Amino acid sequence: MGLTCLKIKKIIEFHDVAILLAAYNGITWINEQLASILNQEMISIHIFISVDLSSDSTYEWCKQLEKVNQHVTVLEYGERFGGAAPNFFRLIKDVDFSKFDYIAFADQDDIWSLDKLSHGINKMKVTGSEAYSASIIAFWGGGSEKLIDKSQPQRELDYLFEAAGPGCTYIFTNKAARLIKNYLNTYPELNDFVLHDWLSYAILRHNNYKWIIDSEPKMKYRQHSANQVGANTSLKGLVYRVNYILSGQAFDSIKLLVNVLGITSVHLSSRLGVLRLAFKARQLRRRKVDQVFAFFALFIYAIKGPKR
Repeated sequence: MGLTCLKIKKIIEFHDVAILLAAYNGITWINEQLASILNQEMISIHIFISVDLSSDSTYEWCKQLEKVNQHVTVLEYGERFGGAAPNFFRLIKDVDFSKFDYIAFADQDDIWSLDKLSHGINKMKVTGSEAYSASIIAFWGGGSEKLIDKSQPQRELDYLFEAAGPGCTYIFTNKAARLIKNYLNTYPELNDFVLHDWLSYAILRHNNYKWIIDSEPKMKYRQHSANQVGANTSLKGLVYRVNYILSGQAFDSIKLLVNVLGITSVHLSSRLGVLRLAFKARQLRRRKVDQVFAFFALFIYAIKGPKR
C-alpha cells in the first residue's frame, strides 16, 4: 500500500501530542487511520507505533513510513504480546513522552475526524479535566453506522467494573499519563491486566483525576472479525460479557484493582462481600440497564460462585 495519502497539512501548533498506536496484522486499515491522525488540525503530533509480531507486512509498511515522515517512530519489533493491552502497556512504559503536553491512544483501524484531538483537548481545558474519552460511531464494512453513546454520568465505583469507553478515544495530560506509567512500573502484576483502557480509567478515577466523557463522537470505530473487543452492539457481545463475569475472570481483574489501588470499601474475598456489593449496583455501572445486569451477575456469583 502506498504512502501518498499521508502528507501532513500545514498546521498551527496548538499543543504537542504523543500518539501511542498499537498495531497487529493491520495492513488492510492502517494507511487510512494514520492519514486521519497525521492530518489533525491545530495539533503538533508524533506517533509512536508498537507492532505486535504479525504475519502480514504491517511492520515493514510502518518502517517505510518512518523513513519518510519525521513525525513517526516505530518501536523495536519482534516480541509477541498476544493482545492489545500488553502492547499498549509496552508503549506507555517504553515511550519517553515527558516533553509532550498530551498523550493519546490510537488503534490501527479507526478513522479520526480531523478535529478529534483539538476538540478533545479544548473540552479538557474548559472543564479542567486530566483525562478525556468520548462516544463513538461504530461502522461496518457494508456501510452501516451506529452511534454508541458512552457519556452517561459517572458513578462512584464504575471504574471497578468498566472502562470510560473505547481506549482509542482517550486523551491524557502529561501528568495523568505519567501516573499510569508509574503504576505499571511499580506494580508488575498490572502488566497482565485484561484491558488497558479499563486499567487507565481505574487508576486515574481512584486517584481523583477529573475525567470527562464527551457525548460528541469524533471518530469512526471500525467493526470487523479481528476486533479484540468490539462495540457491544449485539446479543453475541452481551452473551460474551455475561459468561466473562460468571466465569470468575472479571472478578480476578476486579480483585487485582481492589488490592493494588487499596480500596477498603469493597470486599470480594467472601460471598457475603460480593452480595453486599450487588446492592450497590447503581454505583458500579453508568448505564441503567448495565446496573441491573451488574446486580443479577453479582447476585448469581455470590450464590453459586464462579463457573470455572
